[in-house]
Amino acid sequence: MNTSDSSLPNQVIEATGLIKRYRELTAVNGITFSVRKGELFGFLGPNGAGKTTTMKMVQCVSPRSGGKLKIFGEDPEFSGRKIRKRIGVVPQETNLDPDLSVFDNLVMYARFFDIPKSDAEKRALSLLEFFELEAKMDTIIEKLSGGMKRRLLLARSLMNNPDLLILDEPTIGLDPTQIVEVRHLIRRLARNSTVLLSTHILSEVEAVCDRVIILMNGEIKADARLADLASTTDVVVVLEDGAPDVTARLQGLPGAGAVEQLPSADGRAYRVRPLAGSNGVDLRPAIYGLARDAGWPLKELRREVRTLEAVFNELATTALEGGQA
Repeated sequence: MNTSDSSLPNQVIEATGLIKRYRELTAVNGITFSVRKGELFGFLGPNGAGKTTTMKMVQCVSPRSGGKLKIFGEDPEFSGRKIRKRIGVVPQETNLDPDLSVFDNLVMYARFFDIPKSDAEKRALSLLEFFELEAKMDTIIEKLSGGMKRRLLLARSLMNNPDLLILDEPTIGLDPTQIVEVRHLIRRLARNSTVLLSTHILSEVEAVCDRVIILMNGEIKADARLADLASTTDVVVVLEDGAPDVTARLQGLPGAGAVEQLPSADGRAYRVRPLAGSNGVDLRPAIYGLARDAGWPLKELRREVRTLEAVFNELATTALEGGQA
């Protein structure tokens, strides 16, 4: 893949206040994000969150309704064809030509990019070898397994040597073994390319992404590196029954962020989250010192690592309670 081009800007995708409406429905509601060169970037969210709609705008196949969008520094409204030549796409649906062989699917696809036939054939052979499909090059599509079809779609997306690879639910419909296989291929591709992955599968993001946006109802609810978003170490504080409410005192601790009261049948419990950017600081010594000095009846003090699933569920619950989902 041609990712060494010095003309490729550091920000491959820049979206500011991006909006997409379908009549009365606002599918994407003023989102702002950027994707840097070399990132493996994930869009995570439930069905209907706006992931695929956003991907289509980035692919230059669906015009935006508002906001700003630049791909490789160009506006899709005016430079769509130029941008599309630098993008490779793996769609949700398997849209391979059923009447053609594996090899011919790749060569025919290259025509959309004005690639000479001799060059296309060389690229097709190289990609079939990379994706371990050379033994199937003369096989028609209906004879392929689901995993082979997804591998062929990945191969097809690379025929134009794209600077940006867009994967929309790349493991949809695959069995567990095939999912592991495709995820491994994605990680290999990400060594040399900018990859944008859209999915509603938490484990998919955890397996392959460096950074993730969580979309819900067309809005961004979280945007962070995966390591920061999913590995924050909270502290759970449990005081004995009858203890006063100490929420404000906990919030006042240096390095402390949000403080949440937890349901507890045995005492008064809190979860204290480190302040964003505190690099996983352990708040237990400070909380212990505060409890000792204030005479709190401390019963338990423990660290608790938040998973991506916990983050996602918290955001989903908040959206539901706010009547947004």
